Amino acid sequence: MAQSWVDGYLPYTQLWDLKPPITFLFFAVIIKVFGKSFIAIRFFGTVLVALTALFTYGIGRWAATKKIAFWSAVLCVFFLSLFGSLQGVMSEHICTLFFAAAVYFLLSKESKRWYFVIGMLFGLSVMSKLNMAYPLLALAIYLLWGAIIKRQFWHNFPRLAVMGIAFIFQILLTALPYYLQGEISVWWQSIFEAPLAYSTSKYHSPLKTLPFLLVSLAFFYITFKKQLINYSSVPVQVLIMVFAGVMLSFVQAGKVNGHYLIQLYPFILILVGIAVSKLPPIQKKYRTILVVILVLLPMEAYLEYANIISNKVEKGSFFNGEGIDVPNYIIKNDIDTQNIFFTEYHIGYWVLGEHPPTIAATHPSNITREELFPYMKNPRKTALEELQYILEVIQPQTVVARKGKKIFDRKLTNLNSYIDSYLANHYILIKTIDRGLIYQRLE
Repeated sequence: MAQSWVDGYLPYTQLWDLKPPITFLFFAVIIKVFGKSFIAIRFFGTVLVALTALFTYGIGRWAATKKIAFWSAVLCVFFLSLFGSLQGVMSEHICTLFFAAAVYFLLSKESKRWYFVIGMLFGLSVMSKLNMAYPLLALAIYLLWGAIIKRQFWHNFPRLAVMGIAFIFQILLTALPYYLQGEISVWWQSIFEAPLAYSTSKYHSPLKTLPFLLVSLAFFYITFKKQLINYSSVPVQVLIMVFAGVMLSFVQAGKVNGHYLIQLYPFILILVGIAVSKLPPIQKKYRTILVVILVLLPMEAYLEYANIISNKVEKGSFFNGEGIDVPNYIIKNDIDTQNIFFTEYHIGYWVLGEHPPTIAATHPSNITREELFPYMKNPRKTALEELQYILEVIQPQTVVARKGKKIFDRKLTNLNSYIDSYLANHYILIKTIDRGLIYQRLE
């Protein structure tokens, strides 16, 4: 999506995915300046994590002590790198930085100029990940209600109004390029109508978020009962509102993936730090165990570093994983990439400089999201029709899949049965690279 923007196509016009445009803009700027560089992308991902930790420290200084703020920031670095995705740069990293910065300035600044900046930051956060509208709404209600009950409404209203105007201004800025190209309907439908349609017809259940809700409620109940957290503190209340808003978005989505939690860590870690600081000091005999836990906490990062070094020794490249190795094998062996279809490792399109066979295949999971087809301007009506069109009409010469995993969600038995049967009858497996499977079409 970002590469398409760099090539001169606004998001959702050439390719399509269910994310707001600022996420694509972040990557597009990097690609425009540094070219197709994984190193540049990962470097700026590291900058995102570092800056988020810095703002976490700033928020912690308002909500607690310098010591608590410091350790919250350190743990923020750890946890923002632990989500089972090989240290990838996620849209959650982008939106969380903007939101954490906005919360910090909200607590530390009072002038209307800063409230304009705060509103812009909130706008950037929501336009990076739409579910951040939930914590923003919770925060707005809290601020308005607080101004009313404290009888400071007319004192606080001008600043809140400036923040709201700046937020709307930021949203409208993302619409400007579409307006200038006469594509404003594409902007509206792709950013607002499509997510709404998707949210009303999903496979996930809010019950899946129940364990996270129960743990959260238990934490707040115990800390309130034991008076471990001063819940009358305004910074603490702000953190709770943000946490509650993000959790509500998880319930609405009906799932909590590991990388979703990135949006929670900067705010909940401070509250946990405050609670832990009220507990009795750790005995000396347990401090060694605590140090070992802290050292082992970033284990995923250590494993990734080990994989990178091992890959350099074995294959002569720092870039590892099927998303790199499969495209490299295709290039090296001059395999036909015309209309190549990645059912997995779809970063391969970018590495190879190819486009997906249809706009719905930009992200493989979008093929199954029939409710989104109208917003993609996709003429097919069902997922099966889309899959049949790709395989039987476009007829990609090469298909990439993943070993040991169904191509689509296990619940979608009709799609899996169809593609498994079609691959068996019309394609031959020519190479297995780790878990990557490369199929070649039979003549």
